[in-house]
Amino acid sequence: MYHKIVTFGDSGLRLPSQPLTSNDHAGELIQSLFDTLGQQRGVGLAAPQIGFNQRVFIIDTTLQAKEDKSVEKFRTAYINPEITWFSKKENSFNEGCLSIPTIYENVIRPSSIRVRYLDASFKETEETLHGIKARIFQHEYDHLEGILFIDHIHSLRKVLLSYKLKKIQNNLIKHTAL
Repeated sequence: MYHKIVTFGDSGLRLPSQPLTSNDHAGELIQSLFDTLGQQRGVGLAAPQIGFNQRVFIIDTTLQAKEDKSVEKFRTAYINPEITWFSKKENSFNEGCLSIPTIYENVIRPSSIRVRYLDASFKETEETLHGIKARIFQHEYDHLEGILFIDHIHSLRKVLLSYKLKKIQNNLIKHTAL
């Protein structure tokens, strides 16, 4: 089932998410995340971005791998994820977010991470992620903590973006009032 993307200015994006249990209709939520992401043509989507305050996100690079052969294809759900280690080596990448449309900024993040999570069958998994997979994981993980990618950019850049952010926020208020 497709859901509307929650955009910047919605207070739900700033709340830490609650753990997901097998009693929470996890399969339906994960399918909704994949359906919504497929419509939006993104690479990752967290439950708070569709209005669910639960610790689950997905990554799906299928469309990008078709367009760019250098992108590894993977499609995974991450339930109650944890990051247990960050590499000291960092890299910068121009990130965007479905919840903050039209804004793209360079964000510095660790280039590798070690993670622990439950898969869609609630089987515990641990792995080390590198490159784009580590980047997307960290971006989506931040959503579960109530953090947005713009929180990682220099405060001066945020000031320069304030007009665009206010416009996104005003659009939310306008649609909520209807």
